[in-house]
Amino acid sequence: MPGVDQSLPRPSDIVVTGLGAVSPFGWGANALWEGARRGLTAVGPFTRFDASRHRTHLAAQVPPGDDEKQPAGTLSVADHFAVASAREAIAAARLDLVSCSERTGVFFGSSAGGMVEGERFYEALIRGDTRHARRTLVASHQFNGPGDAVARAIGAGGQVETISSACASATMAIGSAFRALRRGDVDVALAGGSDALCQLTYGGFNALRSVDEQPSRPFRKDRTGLSLGEGAGVLVLESAAHAARRGARTLAVLAGEASTCDAHHMTAPQPDGSGAASAIRLALVDAGVAPDDVDFVNAHGTGTPLNDAAEAAALKTVFGERARSIPVTSTKALIGHLLGSAGAVEAVVTVFGLLRREVHPMPQAGALDPELGLDIVLGAPRARSPARAARFRRASPSAERTRCWCSRARRRRDAPGRRPHRAGRRRRPRDRA
Repeated sequence: MPGVDQSLPRPSDIVVTGLGAVSPFGWGANALWEGARRGLTAVGPFTRFDASRHRTHLAAQVPPGDDEKQPAGTLSVADHFAVASAREAIAAARLDLVSCSERTGVFFGSSAGGMVEGERFYEALIRGDTRHARRTLVASHQFNGPGDAVARAIGAGGQVETISSACASATMAIGSAFRALRRGDVDVALAGGSDALCQLTYGGFNALRSVDEQPSRPFRKDRTGLSLGEGAGVLVLESAAHAARRGARTLAVLAGEASTCDAHHMTAPQPDGSGAASAIRLALVDAGVAPDDVDFVNAHGTGTPLNDAAEAAALKTVFGERARSIPVTSTKALIGHLLGSAGAVEAVVTVFGLLRREVHPMPQAGALDPELGLDIVLGAPRARSPARAARFRRASPSAERTRCWCSRARRRRDAPGRRPHRAGRRRRPRDRA
């Protein structure tokens, strides 16, 4: 990838060496980033299932791709997204799995797994259509399906772990991979998440009346809810020493992580953002990053009234008055809420932002909420300092569990006296996502 800073990570650092993604912008990490840079929403009419019976009729669907057209076997749609993203990340990292498969782990997050296939099986069954109620439809029904599919596809011999904690799932999986690498349990980790649109989640969020009838508008004065989407994201993680031994290129450094729980409400965050603020602070401490080292935020930004307000409060708690001048964006404004895979896909976007030294914009239309007092990036990408950093966060509706990770960018060789540039990620709250 062009635009990578020349840097010197410490041998013990956990680094990102490969990225892969499938998103409503297309198949591939570059398609995701280029779509994000344009700042136009991918939310619109979709065909994954018939949404005519629901209150709203929009979502961000992944366009057809060659990988999904391959013979399905027992793979679900979410499995296809996961395997394609993993293969892209492995190729980008130039990783030879033959030499390290026994020490390679897979850490994945998913909220629904192969739920859409399970729904098709059940619909055929209750119609008495036994020809289409194929058992292969439920072979990957479990939420651990995408991670297991990746492990089988690449022959991973290390630990394979799936976390299902709603919107925090993939971010928690990245944190779990980070800890496993720190402990020396694995040498290489594929960390990410995958989810596909399904009627259970679409109908559920509509029943909660938390889905906007228009494409979601995070941080806008007239925001009324989220938009749902689908896709997958995968990062190749390894120690800097391991990456150096095989001549791999470091894209970013994953420097720290943290997790908290609001213990407040099943779907709503603490109104004062205290749970989010706690996760952010803990992740920054774990990373050795000062709040002043953070110069942009890829927010949870669901577009629900309570989430965005609590998130703004959390930023102000951690950053004080400086929160009003830190550029903030939300990838969900473009591709919707990807539920269990949201953290992974937005992690890929955030790494691109560090590499390309810019913050992707949100759509221009709509007045911002003046009560939030944030510097929202709109319309066009915004350049960022080459020597500073970013962070981003995810939250889950189950008692508001929060996972936060921080990534540090590397010291530039032409500025040996400068302290390392760090990037991070913070947790995200949601009122109903």
